Amino acid sequence: MSRIVEVAVDGGPYALAAGSDGAMWVTLVHRGAIARIAGSGDAEVYPVAEDSRPSIITAGPDGALWFTRAGDDRIGRISTAGELSEFELRAGSAPFGITAGPDGALWYTAMGTGVVGRITVDGEIDEVIAPGGTPSMITTGPDNALWFTLNRANAIGRLDGGVVTLRKVPTPGAGPVGIAGTHDDAVWFTASLADKVGRIPMNEAVQELDLPGKPHAVIADPSGGVWVSLWGTDQIARVHADGDVAAIDLPADSEPHGLAIGPDGALWVALEAGFVMRLPTV
Repeated sequence: MSRIVEVAVDGGPYALAAGSDGAMWVTLVHRGAIARIAGSGDAEVYPVAEDSRPSIITAGPDGALWFTRAGDDRIGRISTAGELSEFELRAGSAPFGITAGPDGALWYTAMGTGVVGRITVDGEIDEVIAPGGTPSMITTGPDNALWFTLNRANAIGRLDGGVVTLRKVPTPGAGPVGIAGTHDDAVWFTASLADKVGRIPMNEAVQELDLPGKPHAVIADPSGGVWVSLWGTDQIARVHADGDVAAIDLPADSEPHGLAIGPDGALWVALEAGFVMRLPTV
């Protein structure tokens, strides 16, 4: 399928991930629900809980989708059949980022308590470290370490074998949020308050590149470079490995946030204004 698909989904589509069933699964942050978007564009909504604020979602090693519930301090799980379960965190955790780790568990960030934690597919929870600084998004890097943004500490953290190292973002007050490990042996991150995207080659200095406005999510482009959502300018930016930037305009006031590559290689975008879009990449 090479055409653009736009699916209306009420409730603030925020983040999305490809499921093992070939569908896209989307958090609806204002509705307290999860949506399943089939390749045909048909949508099915699964209520979670009022005020649960489902935020980031990822495919788990067990074939289910795992997501953070920033509003009620829980980690959620939904099977591809739509069966929901939940795991309670410490009060005030406000979990946000989540990723499948290299150890077969899920790793999450808790903005409220400043924690990076681990949850097994059986629901066993461990608050591994507490770096503070409002940990935001988290990813597995090309070195099989966990990398995460520290929004208020203006730093990028790396966790490997229980050891944490921090790298300061060169621009003061940059507000790092999104982060992704890529195939070019680097980790990329977004700096939403500085209108920049950053790249960290393994064991090298942090590099920064200017973007049009307020980058949020970043994901690896399978053909090289990265895709970045720009919610301040209602655009998607394609940043090539050589630093060239190409911007794609989206509908005005659409508030693009989450990005994911679908099973067919297309780019999917969650627009908080109430839509999910599929954009062919070739």
